[in-house]
Amino acid sequence: MKVGLSMAVLLLGGAVAAQAGGPIRPLSNPVLVDSPEVGTLVHPIVIYQAHPDRLQTALGKVPVGGDLTVVAAQLEYAFTRDLSLIAVKDGWIDFNPDQTLTEEEGWADLAAGLKYVFHRGEGCVASAKVVAELPTGDDEVWQGNGDGAIMPAVAAVKQSGAWQFGGTVGYVQPLSDEESAELYDSWHVSYELAPNFFPLVELNHLHVTDPGDGGKRFDTQAEGGVPSIAEFEGGDLVNFGASNADENADFVSLAVGARYLCCEDVELGAAYEFPLTDKEASLMEYRVTVDLVWHL
Repeated sequence: MKVGLSMAVLLLGGAVAAQAGGPIRPLSNPVLVDSPEVGTLVHPIVIYQAHPDRLQTALGKVPVGGDLTVVAAQLEYAFTRDLSLIAVKDGWIDFNPDQTLTEEEGWADLAAGLKYVFHRGEGCVASAKVVAELPTGDDEVWQGNGDGAIMPAVAAVKQSGAWQFGGTVGYVQPLSDEESAELYDSWHVSYELAPNFFPLVELNHLHVTDPGDGGKRFDTQAEGGVPSIAEFEGGDLVNFGASNADENADFVSLAVGARYLCCEDVELGAAYEFPLTDKEASLMEYRVTVDLVWHL
């Protein structure tokens, strides 16, 4: 949290000289975080996430291991310079545990909403968004539970010379007790080390404010018992509705990576992410995210 507060001070304080061009897009936590800027774009993403060998549960540490892979594409359409329609969650999930749980694959939930820029000036852009997640996905891959969720957030970015500082604060409010409510904040720092090449560091924090009901669901996984025994939540992609999620209410991860502007309209990105909190109280041993941002 101290690192996050330091980044917030940098973001709000900033400096006066803005670098040329618009801000680059954050890389990690892509379901919950995007650029504060508005535009029309296609954003393909591939995520590989390795699971810890053992996971913390009310029954003790359960062996799981393995990994999941996500292939998705986010979309944004700008109605005006300051207002856009955003589609932030979709795609295909391939879940491959080594033990205890079963190998499954299926669709992620769908989530979309609106983003509005309410401030521009001095190299700074600030926006607010509201996203609705629909329970359209497959429960075999931890999707489709509950009645969906509403996810409001505020984000800002400050460009200063070769530096860029950004932050997002938001909330996941489920529409039923079958999912946990969560507060999240994410922070971004990047530097244009060479022309069009931006190494970056990002810090992500999720905090469970209201655990789910722990009811029986995701029946192909441990006979539906995961929400009643898991002592953590699933991160940005998965919401178990775990009744014991307050045992490990906070999840913090650090991502290091880079973006490269191939041309005026195309950005490539890659990041390696790992937990700073107890990895066994999460689904993440580490995560690799690779994406492309195509501005239309």
